Amino acid sequence: MTVQPRLRDVRIWLGVGAVVVVAAGLVWVSGSTDRDPGSLVAHPAGTAVGGTRLVSYPSCADMLADLRQHAARSVGMWGATPAGLGAPAAGSGGAAERGAVPAAAPQAAVPAAAAPHSATNDYVSGADEPDLVKTDGSRVITVAGGVLRVVDTGTRTVTARLKLVNEQAWGASNLLVEGDRALVIFADRGVMSSGGGVAPSAFSDPITGGTKYVLVDLSGSPKALGTLTPSGDYVDARLVGSTVRLVLRSQPNLAIPQPDGARDDTQQLAQTSAAVRRAPITAWLPKYQLRNADGAVSSRTVACRSVSHPADYTGASLLTIYSIDLAAGLDSVSTVSLAADGDTVYATTSSLYIASNPQWWYAPLRLPMVAPNRGSSPVAPQVRPRVPAQQTQIHRFDISRPGPPRYVASGEVAGRLLNQYALSDYAGYLRVATTTGDALADEPGSSNAVSTSSSSVYVLRADTLTKVGELDGLGERQRIYAVRFIGALGYVVTFQQMDPLYTLDLRDPAAPRIAGTLELSGYSAYLHPASARTLIGIGQEATAQGRPLGLQISLFDVSNPSHPRRLAHLVKINVQTSAESDPHAFTYWPPTGTAVIPVTSWTNGQIAASALVLSVDHNQTTEHGTVTQPAAPTDPGQAGITRSLIIGPDLWTVSDRGLMVNDLATLSAQSWIPNQ
Repeated sequence: MTVQPRLRDVRIWLGVGAVVVVAAGLVWVSGSTDRDPGSLVAHPAGTAVGGTRLVSYPSCADMLADLRQHAARSVGMWGATPAGLGAPAAGSGGAAERGAVPAAAPQAAVPAAAAPHSATNDYVSGADEPDLVKTDGSRVITVAGGVLRVVDTGTRTVTARLKLVNEQAWGASNLLVEGDRALVIFADRGVMSSGGGVAPSAFSDPITGGTKYVLVDLSGSPKALGTLTPSGDYVDARLVGSTVRLVLRSQPNLAIPQPDGARDDTQQLAQTSAAVRRAPITAWLPKYQLRNADGAVSSRTVACRSVSHPADYTGASLLTIYSIDLAAGLDSVSTVSLAADGDTVYATTSSLYIASNPQWWYAPLRLPMVAPNRGSSPVAPQVRPRVPAQQTQIHRFDISRPGPPRYVASGEVAGRLLNQYALSDYAGYLRVATTTGDALADEPGSSNAVSTSSSSVYVLRADTLTKVGELDGLGERQRIYAVRFIGALGYVVTFQQMDPLYTLDLRDPAAPRIAGTLELSGYSAYLHPASARTLIGIGQEATAQGRPLGLQISLFDVSNPSHPRRLAHLVKINVQTSAESDPHAFTYWPPTGTAVIPVTSWTNGQIAASALVLSVDHNQTTEHGTVTQPAAPTDPGQAGITRSLIIGPDLWTVSDRGLMVNDLATLSAQSWIPNQ
């Protein structure tokens, strides 16, 4: 499976009888179903939380009337145009983050023969992120073509296969593993984000949604223990202890009349508005199904009586957090929902943050305009709705204990996030890096565009999400390309034609400041700490006009924040890497100073895929060599490497076709384990 890069400009067309219209608010539901409506709203009417005033609905009827009213205000001729559609994005927190780790459920002991090994390149240690492959040193677990495979690292043989889904219906997959329990995340054929999420897909079923989650017992002969199928689309997930938190965005299922050519614009708008005003409350409430190992199915719905909302209309989607204790199984599922946008998930071991980027993924939500001859392709409407203001909303939940998270606060800052690395919870404060301005004018090489962008770093109190400090003016007429917060320091890369690397002094939350700058050609899109004094930068070299030329790998000395320096610089023309947009594709192994990056190169019209292996020390970065996998004769592109692992003395690489094992020291081929 190849993870697609983040899309910059999206247009989503919804199928007949469905359109996204959700009033904003805050929903607090704990384990609610139609039979068990869950606890009442945790905050009484008028309570101020983090600058966002929460208001309770007196009844379900009042809630429905309010939802209909706000939806009708946003509806357009062919559907809805809510200001605030988000989509999933990548990223999470850093090694400097702190938090109490909840007590983990008992887990299977790792065999004594397990070798030292690398793991998923998580932002925060202890808050594991879904990935294409997982290992405990004694086994490697992957899912490809709907089949879960377990490979013994000692014998390098497949010890178990388990068919989970039909690949034709469910494509991309990610894994979370704790002991002998694995949660496999299957996405439909929608658009994958760099963080593993899936953008809202056209024609997705409002009941079964765009994702399916299968719990697998890996002990002995692997077997499926159950399946969770929710409404909505996958945003992201985190595993802390034995508890998984899944974040989904759901859209209401409204019966909008299909354009038939007989109605003029005014009539179509009137019928669309009427359909919104008669929609039942069940059109908004998320639903999910549970199927156990015996095939028995139970259906549940989040209850309306647990709903509250901000005084001001602020969102366009419904977010639901599903909490699952892997040790207890799917019977432990509980839900917490909020009516707000969210596309970026960031977590420490004690807090879960969900943030929205209303303009970054903004799309007009309209029904397809069908030509008179039925069956022809939809034609996009020409009317472009008003673009919403650039404001990022952030919601914090306490996940320090197993079970459903506890809502803490909501806040808002100006601008849009790059990804989860733009957020950092440290010493009681949340640091947030954003960019304001025209996103399209900030792309590399867009010298004809007049960029108005600038970036800022905000410091918020973590308990209330109220602002205590602000640093403006980073990268005038540029946007953020990379962010990394490490302890009391921050590093921000902005770019349009040149790349300033900013080092930030964040020791005083009320007065964040620029400590130093380093201006270079090209940019870094991902920053990774190699040691206490060095950073690895992965990005692109560029011309003086800002046109990307090829892969650029930099080693920065940041031991003196006032004077950052570049120690080493490796450039490969006409080469790109998915690690720019997907940090999970990057592997760094401190014991040997080895970095591994999947790359794709273009030479004389020929495309070649491999893994670039680097040696990094305190002063330089040198190329150690490359690893390639056997290619299918009929489709050489299938050999594209997506992930790498280091297990003992071996380098393992992962592709859609299988696993390759090479000696880490010499890079000589040892084994090829195809997906059969």
